[in-house]
Amino acid sequence: MIRYFILFLFLFSAVFASSVQDFRWKSGETYLVFLEKNKLPLKELYYNLDKDDQKLTEEIRSGVNCQILKDTNDTIQQVLIPMNDELQIHIYKNNGSYKFEAIPIISETKTESFTIKINHSPYLDIIKATGSKKLAQIFVASFKNSLNFKRDLRKGDTLALLYEQKYRLGKPFSMPILKVAMIEMRGKKHYIYLNKDDRYYDEKGHEVEGFLLAKPVRNARISSRFTKRRYHPVLKKYRAHLGVDYAARRGTPIVAAGSGRIIFAGRTRGYGNLIKIRHSDGYMTLYAHQKSFRRGIRKGKYVKKGQTIGYVGTTGLSTGPHLHFGLYKHGRAINPLRVVQVTTKKLKGKEKKAFIKLRDNYNKQIQKIIEDNITYKKPKAIEKTCYIYTKKQEKKVDPNG
Repeated sequence: MIRYFILFLFLFSAVFASSVQDFRWKSGETYLVFLEKNKLPLKELYYNLDKDDQKLTEEIRSGVNCQILKDTNDTIQQVLIPMNDELQIHIYKNNGSYKFEAIPIISETKTESFTIKINHSPYLDIIKATGSKKLAQIFVASFKNSLNFKRDLRKGDTLALLYEQKYRLGKPFSMPILKVAMIEMRGKKHYIYLNKDDRYYDEKGHEVEGFLLAKPVRNARISSRFTKRRYHPVLKKYRAHLGVDYAARRGTPIVAAGSGRIIFAGRTRGYGNLIKIRHSDGYMTLYAHQKSFRRGIRKGKYVKKGQTIGYVGTTGLSTGPHLHFGLYKHGRAINPLRVVQVTTKKLKGKEKKAFIKLRDNYNKQIQKIIEDNITYKKPKAIEKTCYIYTKKQEKKVDPNG
């Protein structure tokens, strides 16, 4: 018999005599602290979980929007905690006891666009037009290594963007994905394009991404690859592996994949001895299960790309010596293998022909956005819907019948 789980949403207070509370995950708060604070059972919701689910709880990002459903007695019935763009933790009460599972996120992706005239700066003007700091950060970072806004930008210059935005529960969710951006400076148009290989290029097909990583463990074997969401056919569970595992002998040196400042160096339950390094342009790298840290490595220290920071081990929830290496951009987990040890590309041959076709199509779209003077439109209010999950599918239904 298929089990149905009603995953809350708006108007549940009217439909199910329950209330939904939105909250942001606090910086520095751990999953175990959250359970204790809300008087949820640690044994059922953490200690009895398998090691993959326990490690997943350490991927909760500060600032992420979460939801709690409570009944009229103020008892928690369900909790939703997004882990990435595709997967979320679902805590729910069933027959008097609490359960834990990872389930897909129901989201809607919309293609959006707008054009504005520069009044102060691209960063401030995009925020004023859209209210989105994330979109402003992405735009500025994309042109950071190729243009000088302070020197060459003039009041009245034009910019235009075409991007994708996910919506969860009727609100913008996760980082926007910039498809093409144009800024006109002193009468000359400058573009960047997202190619099919998920990298950004200029009009000539030269890559413009400025952040390149070194391999964190030399001559190591990849034992597990990156995946945001995978359904395990035997366990019948959703799994996520938000990084790459490098298998190596215990004690093998681990190097910083990029220059940056250490924002965490300590021990955690799931990831064992863990280091996090903040880099430029919103990047952060994570190094887990280390045997030990190199002498002098501590929070606040600046390290250079290629500098040894620790040694491969098997601390935390680990079955053998390896490094779990994670890469994040603006808090969103991305596949390190798309960035590690890749030199700046210049497209050639068939790749360049395909890019030119894509570029020309994007240029037409940007031109139309400018000609039609497309302005930013605030998202519509959420529909009066709730969500029902089953073991085999997910449905969106009208709670009013």
